[in-house]
Amino acid sequence: MRLHYHPISTSSRPVMMFAAELGLLIDYRLVDLFADEQHGPAFTAINPNQAVPVLEHGDFRLTESSAILKYLADLVGSNAYAVDPQERARVNEAMDWFNTGLSRELAHGFAYPQLFPNHGRGDATAQAAVLAWAKPRAERLLSILDETMLGPVGRFVLGDRITLADYLGLGIVTVGEAAGMDYSPWPHLGRWLNTMKARPAYAQTHAVFMNMFGQTQAVDAVTLAEA
Repeated sequence: MRLHYHPISTSSRPVMMFAAELGLLIDYRLVDLFADEQHGPAFTAINPNQAVPVLEHGDFRLTESSAILKYLADLVGSNAYAVDPQERARVNEAMDWFNTGLSRELAHGFAYPQLFPNHGRGDATAQAAVLAWAKPRAERLLSILDETMLGPVGRFVLGDRITLADYLGLGIVTVGEAAGMDYSPWPHLGRWLNTMKARPAYAQTHAVFMNMFGQTQAVDAVTLAEA
């Protein structure tokens, strides 16, 4: 099994972390996004979308992090992707929620224009306008994550058991954190973020990401709650 990836990629990191927790033996093939390798002919032949991650399992090739997570879970029978139709539908619902609204506003709208020059808007006025548009919309969605999806007792997004939605959501929330989104108004989110960062596979698969953006493995939940 082979995974084409980049360790900074918001969509690669959830797959890397989940695969590490499953103990899968994977041949990791780095695609150098900063050298524009994803747009070269060799990688375009692998994925015409010119994006990571891409999973290859024998002759089977799969793109899109959400689809890859589900495939790996089904492959090994992981309870992170429920078998019961209604429980599975809830996982799908949460994954779609992360992958649409929160990804659009927090990652693409707020974080990427600040972290990656190719996502910037060219001049300061345009950049400020983009951030002014995205930030309050991201904050509204973060409030939903904090108050409705997690709440005061939820250890994970869908209750006491980790699901694929947690891995996918973590990739988006951490890139927002790297761009300076202040999570102190949302203590339940802070608790969940700590829980996910405390898992051994987080440090194993996020070392490059943490080093690049100066993040620590975990944040102080008390500080988050009291800030």
